[in-house]
Amino acid sequence: MAKAATAKTSATKASSAPAKPARKSAAKSSASAKADTPAALGFRMPAEWEPQEAIWLSWPHNYDSWPGKFRPVPYNFANIVSAITRFEPVRINAAKKLQARARRLCERADANLDRVTFHDHPTNDAWCRDHGPIFVKHTKTGEVALTDWAYNAWGGKYPPYDLDNEIPPSIEKVTGLRRFVNDMVLEGGSIDVNGQGALLTSEQCLLNPNRNPHLTKEQIEQNLRDYLGVTDIYWLGEGIVGDDTDGHIDDMSRFFKADGIITCVEPNKKEKNHTILAENLARLKKFRTPAGKKFDIVELPMPRPFGFNRQRVPASYANFLIVNGGVLVPTFRQPGPDARAIEIIQGCFPDREVVGVDCYHLIWGLGTLHCISQQQPAAGPSA
Repeated sequence: MAKAATAKTSATKASSAPAKPARKSAAKSSASAKADTPAALGFRMPAEWEPQEAIWLSWPHNYDSWPGKFRPVPYNFANIVSAITRFEPVRINAAKKLQARARRLCERADANLDRVTFHDHPTNDAWCRDHGPIFVKHTKTGEVALTDWAYNAWGGKYPPYDLDNEIPPSIEKVTGLRRFVNDMVLEGGSIDVNGQGALLTSEQCLLNPNRNPHLTKEQIEQNLRDYLGVTDIYWLGEGIVGDDTDGHIDDMSRFFKADGIITCVEPNKKEKNHTILAENLARLKKFRTPAGKKFDIVELPMPRPFGFNRQRVPASYANFLIVNGGVLVPTFRQPGPDARAIEIIQGCFPDREVVGVDCYHLIWGLGTLHCISQQQPAAGPSA
């Protein structure tokens, strides 16, 4: 999702063999009986369009994630902070030494600083969707809690990631929210939910031996059901070209309503993504809701392929971020395709303000808006 995929060139990547995630916290509030799992206690993962309290980000500082092109990235982040604060608060994980400059850049970008909070949470990288917690909410009381999954930097590709693994317990401390720990490797960008029991994911990612080689597909599904409160799991196949996360769903297909999915397509049959996305579209058309109905599927064309230093990037308009009253859509300095994507996404969210956000420099890190962010649901009874 994003992804949280860090953008190193292939030459900088370490082995993709499974690496055991570093975990310093011994507290595992849900590691005991199955009766203590979030789902058994009444929690579920809300849809992204449900009310949010804040968006969490992790401030960029790792030059290796944007090799040779890091300089514009903090400015890009500041502009994203500014865009989010139009709609809701932003909470930023950043080591103390990074905060003064980050605050200045956000102020220069006209962010509403009354809605920005910095937390002294050092990180290895900036991909909060994947190293941050996945929040859940109690169906009756409205209590918000966080689920803390193992994180191994997309199959051990980019060590070290020990600091990133400490972000969920750090957020637990500053928020006072209950934390449920699961030792299964799971990144937030690899899943998408509709808040009513359905979850989208990909075989390339969740069944990849560099994540959980000791777990079967059935065991992975059970973990998702127990910790995220989902009931129906829909599997797509391969991810888009250039995605170093091994097929994160938030670069391909996203729910936009309980029975609606917006999915990427590549009309150009000569393009590498054409067959991959056509096969996923064919699967989507076969999926059925629990009531036996077809999903409402909206096709979203890909931007024109491009890259840096002869490395292709996984640019995708599906990496949008839903916020309170709005949707932020990544754009890539392609006026025609960008405008068309915004138009299509606006049609999916007619009651929200859809805003394009320039992510041309950010995508060199192999991820954009959804990959860098994680939403914290608003507490209280659901509408």
